[in-house]
Amino acid sequence: MPNQNDKENSVNNSVNPSTEGLSILLPIMGFLSPYKLRVVGAMIALVFTAGMSLSIGQGLRLMIDDGFSANSPELLDRAVLIFLGLVCCLAIGSYSRFYLVSWLGERVVADIRKAIFDHLVQLHPGFFEMQHSGEIQSRITTDTTLLQTVIGSSLSMALRNGLLFVGGFVWLFVTNVKLSLIVLAAVPLVVMPIIIFGRRVRRLARVSQDRVADVGAYVGETVHHIKTVQAYNHQFEDMQLFGGHVEEAFDVARKRVSQRALLMGVVILLVMGAVGVMMWIGGHDVLAGRISGGELAAFVFYAVIVGMSVGAISEVIGDLQRAAGAAERILELLATENAISIPENALSLPEPFQANLTVKGVSFHYASRPESWALDGLSLSIEAGTVCALVGPSGAGKTTLFDLLLRFYDPQKGEILLDNVPIQRLDPIELREQIALVSQKPALFSGSVKDNITYGTVGVSHSEITRAAKAAYAHEFIERLPDGYDTLLGEHGIGLSGGQQQRIAIARAILNDPKILLLDEATSALDAESEHQVQNALNELMVGRTTIVIAHRLATVLHADKIAVLNDGRVEAVGTHAQLIETNPLYERLASLQFND
Repeated sequence: MPNQNDKENSVNNSVNPSTEGLSILLPIMGFLSPYKLRVVGAMIALVFTAGMSLSIGQGLRLMIDDGFSANSPELLDRAVLIFLGLVCCLAIGSYSRFYLVSWLGERVVADIRKAIFDHLVQLHPGFFEMQHSGEIQSRITTDTTLLQTVIGSSLSMALRNGLLFVGGFVWLFVTNVKLSLIVLAAVPLVVMPIIIFGRRVRRLARVSQDRVADVGAYVGETVHHIKTVQAYNHQFEDMQLFGGHVEEAFDVARKRVSQRALLMGVVILLVMGAVGVMMWIGGHDVLAGRISGGELAAFVFYAVIVGMSVGAISEVIGDLQRAAGAAERILELLATENAISIPENALSLPEPFQANLTVKGVSFHYASRPESWALDGLSLSIEAGTVCALVGPSGAGKTTLFDLLLRFYDPQKGEILLDNVPIQRLDPIELREQIALVSQKPALFSGSVKDNITYGTVGVSHSEITRAAKAAYAHEFIERLPDGYDTLLGEHGIGLSGGQQQRIAIARAILNDPKILLLDEATSALDAESEHQVQNALNELMVGRTTIVIAHRLATVLHADKIAVLNDGRVEAVGTHAQLIETNPLYERLASLQFND
């Protein structure tokens, strides 16, 4: 299988998404390069079938002139056998062409989808702040399906009809020059509408794809929050809003279809009108004895071939214009640069890795909010093997610091060091191998319980999985599930309670056995008994590991080695619980709200 990254890089290096016209499809055609032999086979079949189609006209001429006109049964039998032989060759060639071209269409679109997904999952999370998930899904599904239609069908039809057009025109002149000039006079009249309407169709195709993506995005968002939608009785308003999106998509599609239909009608009128004039003149020539009946029949056959090929090409151009709009959206996605990448001359963490963490003067703002600093000159040191709690009001920058530690983003100022190595000089994969994250809203996937526990950890035995689950106090409820560890979870683990989801996420972190633990209110979804059990498990897990805990409930971090109070993106104070009660008004206020004493 060709390397997806190589193909993706070749697209990135060769494509400008603003490319005009059908030339934007050329980078997509680059995905055909790994399958050169099949492309050559498809082209041979294509040329062969076009040749057989054109040869049928000569078979028709032989049947009329040598069979009917000569009144010879022997010559008629021979002509019919030649005709049937040509038809058999055409059938075999058509089968080969259709299979090879359809295979290429399916294969290339599968590779494109892989390339898009491989690129997406490595992009920095900041990219997804500015893009709606439904829009991205539309590009991977709807847009690539359009490309599959073009590569697996429309492009083949365009090439085949192009060959038929050229070959038919040659045979027209071979058969009768005078009549051919009549057909030739209609060509400029046919080409101009194709050019004019083609540009309009391509522009409308891009807009149409955007509107369809809006429809998909709205559906995805509504379904994802369906409980909230129904709890607030918002479904009727959503029905109206969705109807508006659908009507907008339909209106653009209607305009696009109208342009394509008008193009087809004009082309057919001009081409078949020219054929009608030609038949009138040719009929008089037959009656006058200037040409034979077989010659006129062959000429009519080739004229119809030329006319049908022009009509087919005009229709295919509409498909190509739609595909050009889809290709533009796909190439924009593939051309997106990753803001978080492996640095040149990347450093490695020292051996043995101690996990001393130092944050030096870090300032950071999100791309969507450049005027608001999430962190503003934040500095903090956490010694290896200690527990540091981050407390403070919402929006103080606690979760943002986690994002920077995992290098989902890079700070605009300052740096973060692990054992005195700046994390921006590390391979992000090596960095994240040392960290396990348990978030407040655990991320579970629609696989089995076992798949979710082993997520990010490969080659572990069932005994290790159960040991991690027992340490997270999850083994007992997992065993009660219908298929135990093989029980399939719904989307986002919807079949489990919040506490059960949290314990599976904790089991995943335990199994990962990291040097650094990031706990974002990891016990917030548990009842009092489960919280006590899981807190004991976490206390054992934290031994010997550098642990950072985001805590809104101060009772969970009273025994942390140090507590850092964050406010407005800065560290306001650092100390133990007792010290901060005495020295920091913000912490003292937070504590007074949570404790009676």
